[in-house]
Amino acid sequence: MCREIGAHLIGSVALPDAETVFRRVAAELGPYLKRIPDGETGERGRWIWWQRKMLLEHPDMEIDRAAAPLRLTQWDGALIRETELVRFKLGVDAAMTRFETGYAPSAIASYEIFKRLRAENVIPPHVKFQVCLPTPFASAFMYVAPASIPAYLPAYERGLLQALSEICAAIPSADLSIQWDVCQEVLVWENYFPWRPDEYQGEILAELARLGNAVPAGVEMGYHLCYGTPNDEHLVMPRDLGNCVVITSGVIARLNRSLDYLHLPVPKNCTDDKYFAPLDGLHLAPTTQFYLGLIHYDDHAGDRARIAAAKRHWQRFGVSTECGWGRSEPARVPGLLRSHRLALEA
Repeated sequence: MCREIGAHLIGSVALPDAETVFRRVAAELGPYLKRIPDGETGERGRWIWWQRKMLLEHPDMEIDRAAAPLRLTQWDGALIRETELVRFKLGVDAAMTRFETGYAPSAIASYEIFKRLRAENVIPPHVKFQVCLPTPFASAFMYVAPASIPAYLPAYERGLLQALSEICAAIPSADLSIQWDVCQEVLVWENYFPWRPDEYQGEILAELARLGNAVPAGVEMGYHLCYGTPNDEHLVMPRDLGNCVVITSGVIARLNRSLDYLHLPVPKNCTDDKYFAPLDGLHLAPTTQFYLGLIHYDDHAGDRARIAAAKRHWQRFGVSTECGWGRSEPARVPGLLRSHRLALEA
């Protein structure tokens, strides 16, 4: 059943440029892929860190010296970094602020490479071009002072939806797949940050549904849920897939278009039924492709054990890693590709 659904790449790949990513990934996994990302190379290699740079350079924003820096810690308490937070400058009307996210030019440039390589038969004709976009919660909870977040979220969403509109206008619908990267929402749900809205559950579900519904009906759309892996370690170690199932179910109930695919993460130590049991309560349309991020580097026996445990609760799923590979060592890329292929060909 894994082979039928195939493999899914989250987005970032630790290789030098989009063409290298397309060529390497298509050569190793082409027959098993429904879509292929450009690897989020260059300044996008640290996921949304480049959005912090955009905020620091924005004329409406400044460092909030009164706000405590965000202490980013992983699940075991180890400190990853401290980050100064930004706010709107005094007198700025956030309703008038425009954020140029940069996602549209990057996607359009990579699509030209994708299209050329597909014409050269490097990329199989059935594979779509995958564009991964963050949510407004992502940069808000990582880089913005809590007092400014309520005003920031709608302002950034406007900029993000403008980028989505430009991407969809420039790339044919039949070629395009939009993935929403959902990390900070999951962390907020888990009470990871020092502040969250009183009505956080409703706000999160409404936000994710708005983003999904903004993708034109002819364009493939999916969600990738994540617990954050900046150092290849979770920020929160999930007990099971319960919260991911609740979030997914709440979003599906609010969508007025199809959910074409869904990706959920699986930590390395989850080889028994407990972690996967909440899948018994997940209801997806027959057309929704489901991927579990249970492939881990150089752990083929563990991959098989996680697949076996998952199949006791969900039969038809494809395989993936928990998150992107952009912050991993480039030397790991061949092994990760091979691990996907071994899992699919078992």
